[in-house]
Amino acid sequence: MEIRSITKNNFPEVVEIYKQGLATNIATFQNDLPEWEDWDKAHLDFCRISIYDNDTMLGWTSLTPVSSRCVYAGVAEVSVYVAQDARGKGIGKILLNELITHSEENGIWTLQSGIFAENEASINLHKKCGFRLVGFREKIGKKNGVWKDNVLMERRSKNIGID
Repeated sequence: MEIRSITKNNFPEVVEIYKQGLATNIATFQNDLPEWEDWDKAHLDFCRISIYDNDTMLGWTSLTPVSSRCVYAGVAEVSVYVAQDARGKGIGKILLNELITHSEENGIWTLQSGIFAENEASINLHKKCGFRLVGFREKIGKKNGVWKDNVLMERRSKNIGID
């Protein structure tokens, strides 16, 4: 397996895996597939990580800032998606651990995730990678007309900001 950066060139593969996540109805509130320009603007320019087996992308992860305020410069929201055929094989754990390492190298001290309550696989993945449950948001938004609850998880770096 090989870790590669997400670029405009491999972005169609990112979109395909994202599309598979959309089909589950438990991965995101979004219903539309992103265009490169919008995705590129929304995500931090580091921690754009994908994993390949030969020339097949198996999954990807990235970060978005939680705020434009300088006090939150070290806090980012996690996205992690695994291709349908690669789920349950440890790919998510490899990606999330790689993201943690790269995020700390780039000054991120807190990673956070909002996960649909019924997405037990994602919740368990985050727990395995050192995230903890910090909250629960009941009926925070609708997905295809159905109210969804959101579990809030975070991981605080043990390497950054320790005084």
